[in-house]
Amino acid sequence: MRFRHPDGTTVHLAYCTNVHPAETLDGVLAQLRDHCEPVRKRLGRDRLGIGLWLARDAAHALVTDPAALRGLRTELDRRGLEVVTLNGFPYEGFGAEEVKYRVYQPDWADPERLEHTTSLARLLAGLLPDDVTDGTISTLPLAWRTAYDDTRADKARAALVTLAERLDALQELTGRSIRIGLEPEPGCVVETTHDALAPLTAIAHDRIGVCVDTCHLATSFEDPHTALDALTDAHVPVVKSQLSAALHAEHPADPAVREALAAFAEPRFLHQTRTTTRSGGLHGTDDLVEALADGGPLPDTAPWRAHFHVPLHAAPAAPLTSTLPVLEAALTRLVGGPHPLTRHLEVETYTWQALPPELRPRARAQLTDGIAAELTLARDLLTDLGLKELP
Repeated sequence: MRFRHPDGTTVHLAYCTNVHPAETLDGVLAQLRDHCEPVRKRLGRDRLGIGLWLARDAAHALVTDPAALRGLRTELDRRGLEVVTLNGFPYEGFGAEEVKYRVYQPDWADPERLEHTTSLARLLAGLLPDDVTDGTISTLPLAWRTAYDDTRADKARAALVTLAERLDALQELTGRSIRIGLEPEPGCVVETTHDALAPLTAIAHDRIGVCVDTCHLATSFEDPHTALDALTDAHVPVVKSQLSAALHAEHPADPAVREALAAFAEPRFLHQTRTTTRSGGLHGTDDLVEALADGGPLPDTAPWRAHFHVPLHAAPAAPLTSTLPVLEAALTRLVGGPHPLTRHLEVETYTWQALPPELRPRARAQLTDGIAAELTLARDLLTDLGLKELP
């Protein structure tokens, strides 16, 4: 979906396909047929943007076979789909029964992360629509925080510098500009947008910036305006933004609240949980189940937020809610000003099948309806900010 900003800029809205597990090229092609095209038709649109996730095996098949890449581009066109952004954070196995900490491997100190991201950039340059010259890729925020020392930090910094050089060369070769955004996430080396300032200003290259995930922003209790002002002041570009909402519990000491939260403590994904201190700092656990344990380390005197991407249009039932207001505030700053801070927006609710059983889609059509409803909400937020939806 495309929108015209009042300044004349085109803003792209997509939804991320990491909600549909696929490790191979055949799986990706099946996604387009079984999920993406039905969402487009459900919305009544001639064209729909998707934030494509290409796992290691799928990316390898495409980068080593130009005919396969041309075939994917043809299939996208045939189904009324377009790609201007990729999700390069998960490497493989995102549809596994247990993902948890594995999603952070390989990290940016591992050469495989550089090679995989380079491949994704080359592929995106070949997938961009004919009238689009700029593409974006979101990626791991350096590494999970443990076992990350100065040596690994130096390796990660060198890898990102090399990537920037490769992206410069890619533009010279193809005329397509691809930018990469580190995606701050609780528990990682770059947990907040503030944490991104030092490593990115050290690199100081406009092709390497930040992907603002509004669920992660909310989980860390960051104020959107403060965070985005800091990035702007530091000249760190907002490469893209993932529109998502976290799980919010206003009164975590209440037994009914804890019972409701327990329904979201599931074995597949990591649900980092945070609360604020009186001094404005954060307490946190790596997973929601740790926070809920008897005598757990997380104080319950202030609200809790958990890294669980809940559907944008359907907040959990009371006594829980979502951080949709944080998303709305961030979006106002991202695209509601005289000029957009980013032109690529991506709805990223990948946890539909991790929801409590009674909230999960029971059929493919229900998932299609849910994704379409999220995109409709996002579209309405954009038009309320003065953007005009394009055909």
